[in-house]
Amino acid sequence: MRKYLLISLALAFSAVAVTACDDEETYAEQKAREARQINAFLSARNIDVISMEEFLKDTVTDNPVTGPDRSRNEYVLFSDRGVYLQIIQRGDGHGIASGETWLNARYLEILISSGDTLTMNLRERSADEFHVTRTGDTYSASFISGILPALYGNSVPNSWIMAFPYITPGFLNGESSAKIRVIAPHNEGTQKAANSVYPTYYEISISTKKCQ
Repeated sequence: MRKYLLISLALAFSAVAVTACDDEETYAEQKAREARQINAFLSARNIDVISMEEFLKDTVTDNPVTGPDRSRNEYVLFSDRGVYLQIIQRGDGHGIASGETWLNARYLEILISSGDTLTMNLRERSADEFHVTRTGDTYSASFISGILPALYGNSVPNSWIMAFPYITPGFLNGESSAKIRVIAPHNEGTQKAANSVYPTYYEISISTKKCQ
Protein backbone atom coordinates (compact mmCIF):
# COMPACT_ATOMS: atom_id res chain seq x y z
CA MET A 1 0.00 0.00 0.00
CA ARG A 2 2.82 2.34 0.91
CA LYS A 3 4.48 1.65 -2.45
CA TYR A 4 1.33 2.65 -4.36
CA LEU A 5 0.97 5.80 -2.22
CA LEU A 6 4.52 6.88 -3.03
CA ILE A 7 3.97 6.28 -6.74
CA SER A 8 0.73 8.30 -6.65
CA LEU A 9 2.44 11.18 -4.86
CA ALA A 10 5.30 11.13 -7.36
CA LEU A 11 2.87 11.28 -10.27
CA ALA A 12 0.98 14.13 -8.61
CA PHE A 13 4.15 16.19 -8.11
CA SER A 14 5.18 15.52 -11.72
CA ALA A 15 1.80 16.78 -12.93
CA VAL A 16 2.16 19.96 -10.86
CA ALA A 17 5.66 20.54 -12.24
CA VAL A 18 4.52 20.11 -15.84
CA THR A 19 1.54 22.41 -15.28
CA ALA A 20 3.83 25.08 -13.77
CA CYS A 21 6.14 24.87 -16.78
CA ASP A 22 3.20 25.09 -19.17
CA ASP A 23 1.93 28.19 -17.36
CA GLU A 24 5.26 30.05 -17.71
CA GLU A 25 5.62 32.47 -20.59
CA THR A 26 8.39 31.82 -23.05
CA TYR A 27 10.75 34.69 -23.85
CA ALA A 28 9.10 35.01 -27.27
CA GLU A 29 5.69 35.31 -25.58
CA GLN A 30 7.06 37.92 -23.16
CA LYS A 31 8.43 39.98 -26.06
CA ALA A 32 5.12 39.72 -27.91
CA ARG A 33 3.29 40.93 -24.79
CA GLU A 34 5.75 43.81 -24.46
CA ALA A 35 5.19 44.83 -28.10
CA ARG A 36 1.43 44.91 -27.50
CA GLN A 37 1.92 47.07 -24.40
CA ILE A 38 4.13 49.54 -26.27
CA ASN A 39 1.68 49.76 -29.19
CA ALA A 40 -1.19 50.39 -26.77
CA PHE A 41 0.87 53.15 -25.11
CA LEU A 42 1.60 54.78 -28.48
CA SER A 43 -2.09 54.71 -29.37
CA ALA A 44 -3.31 56.00 -26.00
CA ARG A 45 -0.97 59.00 -26.17
CA ASN A 46 -1.65 59.74 -29.86
CA ILE A 47 2.04 59.40 -30.66
CA ASP A 48 3.14 59.99 -34.25
CA VAL A 49 6.07 57.71 -34.99
CA ILE A 50 8.60 59.10 -37.46
CA SER A 51 11.52 57.28 -39.08
CA MET A 52 15.17 58.04 -38.43
CA GLU A 53 15.45 59.28 -42.03
CA GLU A 54 12.68 61.80 -41.44
CA PHE A 55 14.14 62.83 -38.06
CA LEU A 56 17.62 63.47 -39.47
CA LYS A 57 16.29 66.05 -41.93
CA ASP A 58 16.10 68.58 -39.08
CA THR A 59 16.47 66.46 -35.87
CA VAL A 60 13.21 67.96 -34.58
CA THR A 61 10.35 66.06 -32.97
CA ASP A 62 7.17 68.15 -32.97
CA ASN A 63 5.45 68.00 -29.58
CA PRO A 64 2.61 69.70 -27.67
CA VAL A 65 5.02 71.42 -25.24
CA THR A 66 7.54 73.25 -27.43
CA GLY A 67 6.25 72.63 -30.95
CA PRO A 68 7.06 73.80 -33.55
CA ASP A 69 3.84 72.04 -34.55
CA ARG A 70 2.02 71.63 -31.23
CA SER A 71 -0.73 69.60 -32.83
CA ARG A 72 1.67 66.67 -33.22
CA ASN A 73 3.26 64.33 -30.70
CA GLU A 74 6.24 62.94 -32.60
CA TYR A 75 8.73 60.33 -31.47
CA VAL A 76 11.55 59.07 -33.65
CA LEU A 77 11.91 55.29 -33.74
CA PHE A 78 15.36 53.70 -33.55
CA SER A 79 14.08 50.72 -35.51
CA ASP A 80 17.08 48.48 -34.86
CA ARG A 81 16.68 48.89 -31.08
CA GLY A 82 12.95 49.47 -30.63
CA VAL A 83 13.54 52.74 -28.74
CA TYR A 84 11.32 55.81 -29.23
CA LEU A 85 12.74 59.29 -28.52
CA GLN A 86 11.10 62.70 -28.27
CA ILE A 87 13.19 65.84 -27.81
CA ILE A 88 11.25 68.49 -25.91
CA GLN A 89 14.24 70.84 -25.85
CA ARG A 90 17.86 70.30 -26.76
CA GLY A 91 19.22 72.58 -24.06
CA ASP A 92 21.10 75.86 -24.28
CA GLY A 93 24.57 74.43 -23.76
CA HIS A 94 26.90 72.52 -26.04
CA GLY A 95 26.96 69.03 -27.48
CA ILE A 96 28.63 66.38 -25.36
CA ALA A 97 32.34 66.72 -26.10
CA SER A 98 34.92 64.01 -26.60
CA GLY A 99 36.35 62.64 -23.39
CA GLU A 100 34.43 62.60 -20.12
CA THR A 101 31.50 64.85 -19.22
CA TRP A 102 29.76 64.90 -15.85
CA LEU A 103 26.00 65.35 -15.98
CA ASN A 104 22.95 65.05 -13.78
CA ALA A 105 19.36 64.09 -14.44
CA ARG A 106 15.93 64.72 -13.01
CA TYR A 107 13.66 61.94 -14.21
CA LEU A 108 10.36 60.09 -13.98
CA GLU A 109 10.19 56.34 -14.71
CA ILE A 110 6.81 54.80 -15.57
CA LEU A 111 5.79 51.18 -16.08
CA ILE A 112 4.17 51.18 -19.52
CA SER A 113 1.83 48.24 -18.88
CA SER A 114 0.01 49.95 -15.99
CA GLY A 115 1.01 53.63 -16.07
CA ASP A 116 2.32 53.34 -12.50
CA THR A 117 5.35 55.38 -11.44
CA LEU A 118 8.26 53.07 -10.67
CA THR A 119 10.83 55.63 -9.53
CA MET A 120 11.52 59.35 -9.77
CA ASN A 121 13.76 61.98 -8.20
CA LEU A 122 11.71 65.09 -8.99
CA ARG A 123 11.20 65.86 -5.30
CA GLU A 124 14.63 64.82 -4.11
CA ARG A 125 17.21 67.38 -3.01
CA SER A 126 19.80 65.99 -5.40
CA ALA A 127 19.54 64.73 -8.95
CA ASP A 128 21.04 61.46 -10.15
CA GLU A 129 24.63 62.07 -11.25
CA PHE A 130 26.38 60.24 -14.07
CA HIS A 131 29.32 60.66 -16.37
CA VAL A 132 29.43 60.18 -20.13
CA THR A 133 32.50 59.09 -22.06
CA ARG A 134 32.55 59.96 -25.73
CA THR A 135 35.05 58.44 -28.14
CA GLY A 136 34.33 59.61 -31.68
CA ASP A 137 30.67 58.81 -32.26
CA THR A 138 30.53 56.23 -29.47
CA TYR A 139 29.02 57.09 -26.08
CA SER A 140 29.01 55.20 -22.79
CA ALA A 141 27.70 56.31 -19.42
CA SER A 142 27.66 55.24 -15.76
CA PHE A 143 25.78 56.57 -12.75
CA ILE A 144 27.76 57.96 -9.83
CA SER A 145 24.97 58.53 -7.34
CA GLY A 146 21.20 58.78 -7.07
CA ILE A 147 18.04 56.70 -6.94
CA LEU A 148 18.49 54.75 -10.18
CA PRO A 149 21.94 53.37 -9.34
CA ALA A 150 20.81 52.54 -5.80
CA LEU A 151 17.97 50.42 -7.19
CA TYR A 152 19.27 49.09 -10.49
CA GLY A 153 23.06 49.42 -10.60
CA ASN A 154 25.40 51.93 -12.20
CA SER A 155 24.63 51.32 -15.88
CA VAL A 156 22.80 54.19 -17.58
CA PRO A 157 20.01 52.71 -19.77
CA ASN A 158 20.99 52.43 -23.43
CA SER A 159 17.78 54.23 -24.36
CA TRP A 160 19.09 57.35 -22.58
CA ILE A 161 22.50 57.10 -24.22
CA MET A 162 20.95 57.01 -27.68
CA ALA A 163 19.69 60.58 -27.16
CA PHE A 164 23.13 62.01 -26.34
CA PRO A 165 24.21 62.88 -29.92
CA TYR A 166 21.13 65.09 -30.33
CA ILE A 167 21.08 67.16 -27.12
CA THR A 168 23.06 70.17 -25.85
CA PRO A 169 22.48 70.27 -22.07
CA GLY A 170 23.10 73.52 -20.23
CA PHE A 171 23.44 74.44 -16.58
CA LEU A 172 21.26 73.24 -13.71
CA ASN A 173 17.67 72.06 -14.15
CA GLY A 174 16.15 75.21 -15.54
CA GLU A 175 15.21 76.14 -19.07
CA SER A 176 18.77 75.53 -20.27
CA SER A 177 18.53 71.79 -19.54
CA ALA A 178 17.93 69.23 -22.24
CA LYS A 179 14.53 67.60 -21.88
CA ILE A 180 13.65 64.31 -23.51
CA ARG A 181 11.05 61.55 -23.37
CA VAL A 182 11.98 57.92 -24.02
CA ILE A 183 10.04 54.70 -24.55
CA ALA A 184 12.37 51.80 -23.82
CA PRO A 185 11.82 48.08 -24.45
CA HIS A 186 13.18 45.80 -21.75
CA ASN A 187 16.61 45.25 -23.27
CA GLU A 188 17.23 49.02 -23.58
CA GLY A 189 16.09 49.89 -20.04
CA THR A 190 17.41 49.00 -16.60
CA GLN A 191 18.84 45.61 -15.70
CA LYS A 192 15.65 44.82 -13.78
CA ALA A 193 13.54 45.61 -16.84
CA ALA A 194 15.80 43.38 -18.94
CA ASN A 195 15.52 40.49 -16.49
CA SER A 196 11.74 40.77 -16.06
CA VAL A 197 10.95 41.77 -19.68
CA TYR A 198 8.89 44.92 -19.22
CA PRO A 199 8.95 48.25 -21.12
CA THR A 200 9.38 51.64 -19.45
CA TYR A 201 8.73 55.29 -20.23
CA TYR A 202 11.00 58.10 -19.06
CA GLU A 203 10.76 61.87 -18.85
CA ILE A 204 14.27 63.23 -18.28
CA SER A 205 15.90 66.62 -17.79
CA ILE A 206 19.68 66.53 -18.26
CA SER A 207 21.99 69.32 -17.16
CA THR A 208 25.71 69.89 -16.88
CA LYS A 209 26.06 70.94 -13.28
CA LYS A 210 25.22 69.56 -9.86
CA CYS A 211 21.82 70.52 -8.46
CA GLN A 212 22.01 72.50 -5.23
